[in-house]
Amino acid sequence: MNDNFTFMTLRILIVTGLLSLSAGAEVVRVDVQDRNSVLHGKSFGTSGAYERLKGRVHFEVDPELEANRAITDLQLGPRNQRGRIEFSSDFYVLAPSDPKRENGSVLFEVSNRGNKGMLGMFNLAASSLDPQTEAEFGDGLLLSQGFVLAWLGWQFDVPQDPQLMRLYAPKARNEGHPLQGLVRSEHVPDRRVLSFSLADRTMIAYPVADPHDPDLKLTVRDRRDGPRQTIPRNQWQFAREENGQAIPDLTQVFMASGFTPGKIYELVYKAQDPVLVGLGPAAVRDFIAFLKHGAQQAGTELFRDKRQRLQRAIGFGSSQSGRFLRAFLYQGFNRDEQGRKVFDGVMAHVAGGGRGSFNYRFAQPSRDGHPFMNCFYPTDIFPFADLAAKDPETGLEEGLLVRASQDGVAPRIFYTNSSYEYYGRAASLTHTTPDGRQDMPLRDDTRIYLFAGAQHGPAPFPPSQQRAQQLANPNDFRWSMRALLLAMNAWLAAGKEPPPSRYPRIAIQTLVPLEALKFPRLPGVSLPQRIQTAYRVNFGAEFASKGIVSIEPPQVGTPFVTLVPQANEDGNETSGIRLPDIQIPLATFTGWNLRAPELGAPEELLSMVGSFIPFARTKAERLQKKDPRRSIEERYRGREQYLQRISAAALQLSSEGYLLEADIPRIVATAAARWDYVSAATPILAAPPLR
Repeated sequence: MNDNFTFMTLRILIVTGLLSLSAGAEVVRVDVQDRNSVLHGKSFGTSGAYERLKGRVHFEVDPELEANRAITDLQLGPRNQRGRIEFSSDFYVLAPSDPKRENGSVLFEVSNRGNKGMLGMFNLAASSLDPQTEAEFGDGLLLSQGFVLAWLGWQFDVPQDPQLMRLYAPKARNEGHPLQGLVRSEHVPDRRVLSFSLADRTMIAYPVADPHDPDLKLTVRDRRDGPRQTIPRNQWQFAREENGQAIPDLTQVFMASGFTPGKIYELVYKAQDPVLVGLGPAAVRDFIAFLKHGAQQAGTELFRDKRQRLQRAIGFGSSQSGRFLRAFLYQGFNRDEQGRKVFDGVMAHVAGGGRGSFNYRFAQPSRDGHPFMNCFYPTDIFPFADLAAKDPETGLEEGLLVRASQDGVAPRIFYTNSSYEYYGRAASLTHTTPDGRQDMPLRDDTRIYLFAGAQHGPAPFPPSQQRAQQLANPNDFRWSMRALLLAMNAWLAAGKEPPPSRYPRIAIQTLVPLEALKFPRLPGVSLPQRIQTAYRVNFGAEFASKGIVSIEPPQVGTPFVTLVPQANEDGNETSGIRLPDIQIPLATFTGWNLRAPELGAPEELLSMVGSFIPFARTKAERLQKKDPRRSIEERYRGREQYLQRISAAALQLSSEGYLLEADIPRIVATAAARWDYVSAATPILAAPPLR
């Protein structure tokens, strides 16, 4: 064979461009539709050149196998002549051209709504759906380390864009007849609009089955837990707005009088022909098993070689994708059809305490859960922590990893969260008892890290105040994510212990109720009044056992207790990984920000956005503003001393394993830009008074 072929070319493409496996395999065919070199053959350190492959993976699953019984409605899917369910997914792989230069690990990113994000996270690269340029590969960290990088479509309802990763799955039928069920659509407009989609964001919606159903009811309310008011049926219709006109559309709601910004609109309706959504996690399971173990067809020695080289799989997911990984583990998908471990390591990033709608009838995988967005979806539901805990109200005793541990397939795990996840994603429940009174113990193979004073994803710098009452938070935790990824790989490959967990705890009073937060009273800064609350919810008798929702909206019971990290006199958090921006601050960095008044509901959190509130430049300026925080001139003798302290803080974090030493010069350069921005002119922030 030609050494210029990648491992995927050798083992999948062979000569003809596809490989047919034995009848017992989960992956039955891989079509490589495009293959080329990365950046014209550029060498990435000792890893050498990389190749890009993309195409379609074809799967079959046997509904009678125990490993597949967790897939909702699989028994109702169409079967082929072998009695199996067929489906397929888009795939995308970046791999060293020389298989001998691989590091033995496949790093798989669970695509967030069909996108690719890990090059931006770990390579500090520009965003791209199909990276082709130097900027879109960033500094090349992942490639220079020799990882095989892989993506696979698992979500069926992503927008119709050929660059997005997609699952192609069949629909469930009831003995050949249409199957109907409940779907709930929620929308919170940020401006006055005449129509909105029944789907979340830009996803593809389930059409309403009967637009004349007398049970259809559109409601509006002011708050998540506020009373619903019914909008008369003659005031709205199923249509989309085009140039002010209503165009019939069974996937949108139109109201001539318009929808008011900052209100929660909700419609429950019946849809038909549910997609077998649970084939998404099954596809991920079987694709990773295939990459690790190869074909089981006799005589394919190259596949046996591949199995020896790709010794480990690390699953990475951010936000929706991190919640996917938590659900993947909970529902038993980390055990393949042969009983083998799928992911050896998992990095579930900014997932908070949630899972999601990834394996239910009429599931909407994009729906998440925030204090004022996508409320009461099956996202923040018990259990939350890895180890078994008892809900004192219901008596249920469960843990996220109980099943995986019993099966012997529990991976090593990093849970990484920003401050926002404690305010907007119920992250505290991942490490407290359900009543919020005690810290939960952690598994020996789990680490939890809080990025103190950070938002869901770092804001660009200089920061913007669009849609929010304060500037968005630019605290960049990606520096630490880079170090943690390499630590995870070393833990799996060599048994080297990763850095200790760093997160807030009840026992040392760094994790507290919102009302106990010691945040300074700052002029023009309103504090959050409501944070994300996980409730005991009832979706119907068959939800837990069969994934079928029969009550919408769900019956909402009592809440679980969610807590937030404590702050110091500057408003900066005292626990977690405190990056140099937090240790040697020029501002207050928070995980929360409030909605701008023009969006409506200005007392509510702006989803996924934190705050950057600079200190005054001088003592006189802070006294004039009545700002209790010490000014920049009261903290530092000047720019040089500030940068020296930043460098020292970064060096200490590097020695502890939370930063890469090679990144320190760039971290210092970023801090220098912060200094120049803040010392040049403190931004004028207009916001409602403190409440």
